Amino acid sequence: MENIISIFIFIHAFFGGVGLITGIASIVVKKGQKNHKLLGKWFSWSMIISSAISLVVARMPNHINTFLFLIGIFTIYMVLAGNRALTFKSTKKIKANYTDKLVSGIMILSAMLMIAFGIIGLIQGYNQSILFLFFGCFGLFMPYGDFKLYSTTLENRKLWLINHLSRMLGALIASVTAFIVAGMHQDTLWAWITPSVLGTAYIIYWIKKTKGKKKLKSA
Repeated sequence: MENIISIFIFIHAFFGGVGLITGIASIVVKKGQKNHKLLGKWFSWSMIISSAISLVVARMPNHINTFLFLIGIFTIYMVLAGNRALTFKSTKKIKANYTDKLVSGIMILSAMLMIAFGIIGLIQGYNQSILFLFFGCFGLFMPYGDFKLYSTTLENRKLWLINHLSRMLGALIASVTAFIVAGMHQDTLWAWITPSVLGTAYIIYWIKKTKGKKKLKSA
């Protein structure tokens, strides 16, 4: 069994590495161009495969880790929601479909579970349970943005770009965090939180930049 788990972990790490490299590269190249789209596809598939394998490993004997399991769901949600946001770019899509709402709904449920585990853990004296609360609250905020996009008018469809950027960057943050914690063996509270804090600041920068461009065009 351990040999099988080791193979899973190797594949997980390999695709996680591919996701990290292609994710960073997609930020460097010009947005919307062919290279950006190609790197985005590589990043999306790599992160989904890596995260899906982590869901399996996190539930195997001697490797059970509820937090990593939920983070795996969190990452898959980010990638799926980021790509689903692209479908709102076309004016032909006038409302969210079942798949859009399902992806967001699963994240809401996962975030609520994280928050519940965090509260229970803190009551029982496990200090690192604060991570459940941190990522749970962060994860609960994201679907709010999804449903805001779903209810937007055709005149305010710029939200698709904001959602796409924030979700894909969120998935990249997860990849960087995994590299620091697992690859560099820095399993500390700061190692978990720092990439999210810095990444969130970068997301806010891009959101403001996007909104600024929109105002200039409408002026």
